[in-house]
Amino acid sequence: MKNIIALGALLALAPSIANAWWDEAWTARRTVTLDTSAAGVAITSPQTSVPVAIRLHSGNFDFTAAKEDGSDLRFVSADDKTLLRYHIERYDSLNELAVVWVQVPMVAPGQDKATIHAYFGNAAAAGGQDASGTFDPATTGVWHFSEPAPLKDLSASGLVATGEPGVQKAALLGDAAIFAGGALRVPAAPQLATTAGGAWSASAWIKPAALPQQATLYAQGSLTLTVEGDTLSLNAGDVRVTGGTLKPGAWQHVAATIGGGRAFLYVDGQQVGNGDVTLPAGQAEVVIGEGYAGELDEVQLANSARSADWVKLAALGQGPDARFVTVREDVAEAAEEGGHNYFGILLDNLTTDAWVVIIILAVMFVISVWVMIAKAMMVGRVDGDNRRFLGRFRQASADFLKLDAGVVHPDSSLFRLYGAGLREIRKRFDTQGEAAGLTGASMDAIKAAIDADMVRESHKLNSQMVLLTIAISGGPFLGLLGTVVGVMITFAAIAAAGDVNVNAIAPGIAAALLATVAGLAVAIPALFGYNYLASRIKNISADMQIFVDEFVTRVAEVHGR
Repeated sequence: MKNIIALGALLALAPSIANAWWDEAWTARRTVTLDTSAAGVAITSPQTSVPVAIRLHSGNFDFTAAKEDGSDLRFVSADDKTLLRYHIERYDSLNELAVVWVQVPMVAPGQDKATIHAYFGNAAAAGGQDASGTFDPATTGVWHFSEPAPLKDLSASGLVATGEPGVQKAALLGDAAIFAGGALRVPAAPQLATTAGGAWSASAWIKPAALPQQATLYAQGSLTLTVEGDTLSLNAGDVRVTGGTLKPGAWQHVAATIGGGRAFLYVDGQQVGNGDVTLPAGQAEVVIGEGYAGELDEVQLANSARSADWVKLAALGQGPDARFVTVREDVAEAAEEGGHNYFGILLDNLTTDAWVVIIILAVMFVISVWVMIAKAMMVGRVDGDNRRFLGRFRQASADFLKLDAGVVHPDSSLFRLYGAGLREIRKRFDTQGEAAGLTGASMDAIKAAIDADMVRESHKLNSQMVLLTIAISGGPFLGLLGTVVGVMITFAAIAAAGDVNVNAIAPGIAAALLATVAGLAVAIPALFGYNYLASRIKNISADMQIFVDEFVTRVAEVHGR
């Protein structure tokens, strides 16, 4: 049992064993994780040769250890052998911000630990960028709009657009183009030609200055992708597909694909429109952003129909949220800097009794957290419903005894107390008649009935709070028990072995102290949660007492005799 628990804890908490270092000339590295297992990021089929935008900043990258222009950056696959193609869109060592595009060979569905490694820290390294190689052969055009050549196509096509859009510094990824009604024009080229019945894709990030507007995001002959009002529209000859609602002043990923006789429109990675469309043949000039007012970034064209998963990865990986890509300090590097895996040492030296105590404390922690969450939600509902009902009660005039008709307040303790009083009042009205009024004895009986219900409501509010007090008072004592027993066993083992030195004593004592830490970890959150909930419950109880007095007094004034 002990070995199984220890193995589970080690797998969850201890650093994993890193692969061999790719090249000793590079002194530092970071781990880039690609996660397609989270909700909203999940894909259904593997995607190959995916260009992934990796954002580096002071929180996940040490710019002082890299060269000033980032030319020592290298990206290696998880096997620590295969170099990956990449290029830098932006590298600002002064402000410690960078955007790097890396071609990942495969992104599979359901993976949460797929990694690549970013190496740096080699002052002698020359540049290793390959902009056109970062994108797959189906890519026919890519415009980052980044300095020093914002209109240059970075794909293998090597096209150059003409026009004079403004350049917005530090936009979505790197720089972005600013349009104010003008357009970019790309001369007709074989690389961008479309074939009848073939495949085509276009995507971009847009941030409209205002909506509605009539604008052409992409046009090539009779093939256009436009903004019509606040709706995305794809036109191919006489066929039109529309869908999605765009938002002004916010970055949104838009994409359109045609292939196999079907066309699809996407906004932020989600399909918003589709229809039967056959790609028309043409080799005309490409116009980008005609009549558009706003910012535009990351225009990508392809002669294949990108899949829904491809579009989703582009939207999630390139957007400001970027849930698909995370960069963290390398595990092996962190272990070297720390010198030892201290947590692993503690777990290795835990005795059986300490494990038993820690497991009990873990169960107590789960229960206390559940109680705190459940009670906080219940108290919030009760307090909110009480306020709503009290507002109705105080606004009611002579008909204050008819508030149970219509709106119901299921979570309100005041409404339930009101209902208890109402039952007693109507019981007496049914037997004595409302005109006869209520005697002093009747009022006392009504108040007693309401008070009885108030006690029940107080019990309900305070139910399960004892579990928090047990965690608060029992957690530290259980932890201390585990520590004391662990220390006793450690000293007994040392005495039996006759080995009295720091190296023999320290691991066992340190591991024993882990039980005390676990006890405090249970008690401290429970203490904060208990005090918060007790304060809220006390306020609700005070509200109930005030309401009972107010209700009984009001009934006596109107119906007493």
